[in-house]
Amino acid sequence: MLISNSSTVSSDEAIQINPRLRIEIFREQCPIAAGEDVINGLTQTPKTLPPKYFYDDHGSLLFEKICELPEYYVTRTETQILQNYASEIAHLTGPCELVELGSGSSTKTRILLDAYQELGHPLHYLPIDISGGILEQSAHSLLKEYPTLHIHGIVSTYETALKHLNPSPLPNRMIGFIGSTLGNLKPEDCHTFFAHVVEALQPGDYFLLGVDLHKSKSILEPAYDDSQGVTAAFNLNMLRHLNRLFSGSFDLSQFEHLAFYNEKEHQIEMHLKSLKNQTVELKTLNLTVEFQEGETIHTEISRKFQFEQIQAELKTLGLVSLKNWTDQNQWFGLMLCQLQDVNA
Repeated sequence: MLISNSSTVSSDEAIQINPRLRIEIFREQCPIAAGEDVINGLTQTPKTLPPKYFYDDHGSLLFEKICELPEYYVTRTETQILQNYASEIAHLTGPCELVELGSGSSTKTRILLDAYQELGHPLHYLPIDISGGILEQSAHSLLKEYPTLHIHGIVSTYETALKHLNPSPLPNRMIGFIGSTLGNLKPEDCHTFFAHVVEALQPGDYFLLGVDLHKSKSILEPAYDDSQGVTAAFNLNMLRHLNRLFSGSFDLSQFEHLAFYNEKEHQIEMHLKSLKNQTVELKTLNLTVEFQEGETIHTEISRKFQFEQIQAELKTLGLVSLKNWTDQNQWFGLMLCQLQDVNA
């Protein structure tokens, strides 16, 4: 049995699939089906769409393919950092429940699970993803690989899931936000996100954060505009997803992928450019949108950071950096933080 994408349903469920796998679905809290953010984004100037609409099941699979591309340094670089330092992370935290935001196929999580298993620690994993299909597929695969693993998956947005976490069954909890997803958040949204993470932790709990570091434009731009066109397909799939959700009439052949590095803001920007003057309807939303030739929809940013910048912000919320790791090129960083007891 595979769970459908969370955007297609309207009420909560908790499914005990077997003694080691439980999946909760928070449907009514997920604004993805309401479409208010689509209306707001497509009626402003310039037009925008939230990145969460990338991630139907097909979009999630396309992102997995992006992670394997030769131009996309992020995944292989972070994977190498984890392979080098997962054992150190496990020693620093001791036994803890692993919570992963945006779990996808949980590929890199296996490196952490291996490290905790090698130390003889109990394995409890809580993946959170808006794509129910890929979450459940990954969970079944993990259960076969790790006979003692218990999984409690949540199909939801990050914000909703963090508000609904039960107390950890282990002495501590570590929330992992790996990959470069933090860069998709604007500065003000980034601070709000960190506050949600802190609310889901107890003093002494941990936060493992992946951050993409500043680097050359010549490295960054090909990573978001690959030669095989996978990133372009991923970006365009957002329009297909909106067509399905809201009875839309986007013609994907009349839009093209555009990605470039904004050096002033230290961020990659992804857009969908209209190739002609055209009118698009989203019938469910009672929305008609006019596009001029060359007009774009801004679909994503990917900000690049410095360790010191993130450490300072996290410290204001009580998250103190225990250790940072990076690769030999200093392209990507991994940070382990611990929530301090402000009353201690």
